[in-house]
Amino acid sequence: MNIPENLNTLKVEAPEPHLWIVRFNRPEVLNALGTKTSQDMRTVFGPLAFTPGDLRCIILTGTGDRAFSAGGDLKERHGMTDDAWRLQHAIIEEGAYALLNCSVPVIAAVNGIAMGGGLELALCCDFIYAASTARFALPEVTRGIIPGAGGTQNLPRAVGERRAKELILTGKHFGAKEALEWGMVNEVCEPAELMPRVLEVACTICRNAPIAVRQAKKAIHHGLQTDITRGLMFEVQAYERQISTEDRHEGVRAFNEKRPPEFKGR
Repeated sequence: MNIPENLNTLKVEAPEPHLWIVRFNRPEVLNALGTKTSQDMRTVFGPLAFTPGDLRCIILTGTGDRAFSAGGDLKERHGMTDDAWRLQHAIIEEGAYALLNCSVPVIAAVNGIAMGGGLELALCCDFIYAASTARFALPEVTRGIIPGAGGTQNLPRAVGERRAKELILTGKHFGAKEALEWGMVNEVCEPAELMPRVLEVACTICRNAPIAVRQAKKAIHHGLQTDITRGLMFEVQAYERQISTEDRHEGVRAFNEKRPPEFKGR
């Protein structure tokens, strides 16, 4: 998969085969999310819903050591007409949904502030690792709006309905320790250890069978949207997809030959 070109607000690099690091790249404004950011998110993640190529994992983080993303750029929005606001928010939705629908695993490495839309995009990822210095909030109600990039849906699924209502309806700030205790964050690291740890996890995922990983992600994601009976039916369909793959045969051969498997994504 080729790295997209002509991005304005995102920086994409490939430190290892099959792995991308995508960085919000506006450190001078704490990686605030403007219209161009959402357009770039749509450009990067949109094709990955169905055509991931040889890409196996993505890390989403922020440039610099102060912020993952401070959220929506309210300076850009100042003075917008209602119609302009609606049109811009449609682009924001498209960028967030492109991330949410990405077929390969996406790990958020929250390296600092993650507020408003920044936290919403972290919640669109499959799971979150955070620096001990990270700070979080969904403060939209203090600005006369509500979270509109998945926050009212993804946060309750991560921390439960009552906790999510408390956080969203008050707009209160919370830290990495609380986020870990509540189940929103998987692991907290010291700032210097965050990216090495996330890279370690991402590389582990990259070594696994990519079709199996994508199917497992799909089964979990869609199964949680329905009852257990339909979820089990979806799981079996996802399982069936792998039986005839070369990777399934390679995995069994490698086990019996007592060697690491070499998965090709076929």
